[in-house]
Amino acid sequence: MLITLDDLRRFAVARSLFKPTTLKRALDRLGFVQADPIRAPARAQDLILRHRVRNYHAGDLERLYPKLGIEEDFFVVYGFLTKSIQALMHPRANAGVPADGSSSWPAAREKLARLLLEFVRKHGAVHPREVDSYFSHGTVKNYWGGSSNATTHLLAAMHYRGMLRVVRRESGVRIYAAQPDGVEPANTAERLARVDALVDVAVRIYAPLPGPCLSDLVRRLRFAVPQWRSELKNALKRVKQRLSHARVDGVDWYWPAEEDVARFAPPDTVRLLTPFDPVVWDRDRFELLWGWLYRFEAYTPAPKRKLGYYAMPLLWRDRVIGWANLSVEKGRLKSKFGYIDSRAPYERSFKRELEAELDRMRSFLSIEGQTVL
Repeated sequence: MLITLDDLRRFAVARSLFKPTTLKRALDRLGFVQADPIRAPARAQDLILRHRVRNYHAGDLERLYPKLGIEEDFFVVYGFLTKSIQALMHPRANAGVPADGSSSWPAAREKLARLLLEFVRKHGAVHPREVDSYFSHGTVKNYWGGSSNATTHLLAAMHYRGMLRVVRRESGVRIYAAQPDGVEPANTAERLARVDALVDVAVRIYAPLPGPCLSDLVRRLRFAVPQWRSELKNALKRVKQRLSHARVDGVDWYWPAEEDVARFAPPDTVRLLTPFDPVVWDRDRFELLWGWLYRFEAYTPAPKRKLGYYAMPLLWRDRVIGWANLSVEKGRLKSKFGYIDSRAPYERSFKRELEAELDRMRSFLSIEGQTVL
């Protein structure tokens, strides 16, 4: 059967934007949800889940986190993932956080981490402020070139190593507790099985994938398993043997073997997606599927932005036809739209569905009143 780019486009949308379910079931199905602190108009993790969870409201993930059986950790990026997936990645022996590079910890840092771990075990769940008041570590230079509290920096590094876990957040601040040691693979076969399982999780979230995007995705698992990064090249070769494959318009595409690409029809629905949603996360795949260049511009100087600070891709049926910048001012939702064709579609159904999506956004944000265009 001949597979077309239209088939792949519909497949990419339909398989990721599944019928809304409970929060627990959605997390189990996704396996991983990317986190980002920017609120425009809500955090990325909430904007991802609102499409996939019934009656979801901004902040539900943070509020219910202790009851969901999930963890915060690095996967291909930082986010929330199930405990079973996290267990595949640990222990990360003597691994530095991705922003610090892959070098081993010096002896002085190891000693300080052991002292801090003893403190956390003694006190239970701790706020970084409590630890800092006891140890007074000072400040260090962070990934963005600014100054970070040294205690916060070390706690994050210990969390990455698997020494600590996040038990909850208070006003966005991670509250840490001691984490039991991870279990090492019993042998080489189990280690390779773990790596393959993590690759399969990543593919399940982001498929269908062009060959170069698949390669990049597997390389990104160096953040999940820095201790096994040398295994990833061969893991890529193995996963290509497990996946279904087709060459479309000169590009090799891959997806889970058990899934049928050609069985999906596009729904008459408008969705506003966070730039970190699995549907639009890979920018190279985005350009292949929708034929235009999308860039996240939150960190671009304002005069150089073309789409806006937090331009949310606007999905109509199975096409990303533009973007929206949303904000909440004085309790009302403000929106500004842009379109690739310089105008909105003429269909009445588009206008109706756009209004429905803005109604859903207001409900998600728990605000009332009409949207200010």
